[in-house]
Amino acid sequence: MTVQGDTTEHPAELLREARALLPDLIAVRRAVHRHPEVGPHLPHTQEQVLAALAGLPLTLAPGRGLSSLTATLDGARPGPTILLRADMDALPLGEETGLEYASRLPGAMHACGHDLHTAMLVGACRLLSGRRHELAGRVVFMFQPAEESGGGAARMIDEGVLDTADGKGVDAAFAMHVTTRFESGTVHLRHGPTYAAADQIHITVRGRGGHAAAPHRALDPVPVACAIVGALQTMVTRSVNVFDPAVVTIARIAAGTTTNVIPETAELHGTFRTLTPATREAVRTGIERTARHVAAAYGAEAEVVLTEGYPPLLNDPDFTAAVHRAATALLGAEAVHDLPDPVMGAEDFSYVLQRVPGTMAVLGARPAGLPAEGTPDCHSNRVVFDEAAMATGTALHAAVALGHLTG
Repeated sequence: MTVQGDTTEHPAELLREARALLPDLIAVRRAVHRHPEVGPHLPHTQEQVLAALAGLPLTLAPGRGLSSLTATLDGARPGPTILLRADMDALPLGEETGLEYASRLPGAMHACGHDLHTAMLVGACRLLSGRRHELAGRVVFMFQPAEESGGGAARMIDEGVLDTADGKGVDAAFAMHVTTRFESGTVHLRHGPTYAAADQIHITVRGRGGHAAAPHRALDPVPVACAIVGALQTMVTRSVNVFDPAVVTIARIAAGTTTNVIPETAELHGTFRTLTPATREAVRTGIERTARHVAAAYGAEAEVVLTEGYPPLLNDPDFTAAVHRAATALLGAEAVHDLPDPVMGAEDFSYVLQRVPGTMAVLGARPAGLPAEGTPDCHSNRVVFDEAAMATGTALHAAVALGHLTG
């Protein structure tokens, strides 16, 4: 791929403007946070974004089968197309932060920072709209539902988010994810595998029910299930290359209805996470083999269903280097770091990066004074992010786009 210019000519000005926008971005973020929506249908969130974009020189295209929004900014001159993405959906858990703008909907919370992602992309729309005359090409702003479940990115691709009127399509893509792992306002990057594939495990152990007082007359599936859990961990440590890792987690075991009945079945549910196709297939085969053979050793049977989830997210080396240069010019070298290890969580921005060279960066958003270890992070119902990090994220979105379209 051809990488365009490294960054905007005025990074300090970009950052100043983003900081001036921060009160407005906080208002957008909190409006979304108070009313979290889960899944593909986010009408309130979509409405908030549309209101925040009103009056900007954007072409807006709401999704047809989900509450997505694609906004396109055409530059003053023709050129390539870069996509900037934010996910907008919340998680199905109850908030316990005590914040005055905490979720007002029981059982739903923005616990993964998607409300910050949404507000940052709104800010980028404003910054770049004001620099439309500098752009040779176009920017596609991808406001996406259903990242946490449902593959909203793939659905938006099916609806044409990567297509353009000139038929050339999007040729670069960028996104960010906030975390409290890192100091607020710092940017962390790596090329190659950065987020893992995540596939689901469903195992049903079939034994023979009976009375709890006479287990020898039954075939208890519970100890079989426990043996399978232990054997799966050994399978990983003894058959997977430590430098091409895998994580197998059994997160739920369900069996029985009361204290004095041996159940007929026990169910295991979990995930396995990998970074490369070879290890993904090896772990898949290993789970099936281990579960069935361990069950057979006890005289039981194991039915194994493995459901494919998001693919691994692979950052393009050249584009990642360009983002690194843009971030360094914007923030200074002391704020830009190499991400030493992949994140074994999954990200459906991977579907975009299967089609388009690009990068997902990690943006530190840990509130000041809190330690790196022990501070609640994404998917905790107590997570609190530093909203000031949104100025950094907004400016970086704009700097990356300007760098790509003004070279």
